[in-house]
Amino acid sequence: MKTVEALAPAKLNLFLHVTGRRDDGYHDLQTVFQFVDLCDLLRFTPRDDDRIERVGGLPDVAPADDLAVRAAFALREAAGNSRGMTIEVRKSIPAGGGLGGGSSDAATTLVTLNRMWGLGWSVGRLAALGLTLGADVPVFVHGYAAWAEGVGDRLVPIELPEPWYLLVDPGISVPTDAVFQAPELTRDSPRLTISDFVSGGGRNDFEPVVRARYPEVAAALDWLAGHGGGRLTGTGGCVFGTFTARDSAEAAYDALPDGWRGVVARGLNRSPLYAPIGA
Repeated sequence: MKTVEALAPAKLNLFLHVTGRRDDGYHDLQTVFQFVDLCDLLRFTPRDDDRIERVGGLPDVAPADDLAVRAAFALREAAGNSRGMTIEVRKSIPAGGGLGGGSSDAATTLVTLNRMWGLGWSVGRLAALGLTLGADVPVFVHGYAAWAEGVGDRLVPIELPEPWYLLVDPGISVPTDAVFQAPELTRDSPRLTISDFVSGGGRNDFEPVVRARYPEVAAALDWLAGHGGGRLTGTGGCVFGTFTARDSAEAAYDALPDGWRGVVARGLNRSPLYAPIGA
């Protein structure tokens, strides 16, 4: 089989509440995931041997720690085969930004290798395996914008407007474990209903923690407050503003302070993982 290319999109958390702490130490969450058309590109090339190798990717992430590589090994072990694969990872999604790049790469690997290896696994089975790799992997496997609860694994598809976003990357990689363990993190936010969210409810409980610890993120949030409103996504360092028109998002991008990095991206309710590249 020849090389197969597949996209791995970024995601936004349109709100993110911590509603409690579980007996196993994990936190109960409520959130809404929506994809954006900022994507990593993965290329999968079958090998004649049994090695799984990565080309490209983040230079400071060892291949053995790369979620795409880990996903390939996990699927191969679960399927009981010994096929080799070279995985080329071309990164566009910032690391540590809360955009889910590593989890998305893992999901794209699971979905693509399931097809290439002719396994015939269901989406649900792939998502369950993905959950062992990270809490955000299942939503990328399912490929629909979703209302999520639990650790982010209990998913209900949701139809949302597909606005334009300005994503601002302050260049700060925020460690997820550190913000989850922060003593000042709110852990008892009220539970919302979908109608509460649609009516404008919800916030990101991690935003005050990240804002206080990372002044670069605070500055980006403050700037965006005057340009479409600003919100932190996930537990990372990237922030976003929401716009109904592409022109408005691009005008805000053009006004970014010197040295700031940003990208205009479209919100998507269906992941481009499930659309042929170029379609």
